[in-house]
Amino acid sequence: MRDVQQWFENYGNDHRDARNCAIHWVCVPLILWCVIAALWVIPVPRAFAQPGLWAGVAMFLAWTFYWRLSRVIGLGMLAVFVVFGFIAHLAYAALGAMHLLVLAGVLFVIAWIGQFIGHTLEGRRPSFLTDLAYLLIGPAWLLGKLLARARIAY
Repeated sequence: MRDVQQWFENYGNDHRDARNCAIHWVCVPLILWCVIAALWVIPVPRAFAQPGLWAGVAMFLAWTFYWRLSRVIGLGMLAVFVVFGFIAHLAYAALGAMHLLVLAGVLFVIAWIGQFIGHTLEGRRPSFLTDLAYLLIGPAWLLGKLLARARIAY
């Protein structure tokens, strides 16, 4: 498995244009939240009685990838998942399943359009077209940028 520096360096090579990077700061977290929100509404067995089970499973599986990549990135992404899960929970309680799903779907499409506009400006295709693992690397790459600004080694 590649180490965190290799993943981030390769991902960064496809994200050098300032406009594309600015778009990514908005769209990547939005896409991540939309996936969590969409998974939040999948019905769960009665024994669990709480929505969000499948979102929790998906977040845990993604978190294991981040944890193996870097303990610091893993802890940071855990915090991101907790916050995004909490927001999804609040949105589910306020909007209900159907409206949350519609909201997540609309925002997901808009964010992906933004991503493709950014890559058109960049003149490079999205990284995930070469390796689907880059769908997980995008949020971690942004977190890595925040950690670097805070002078926290990952």
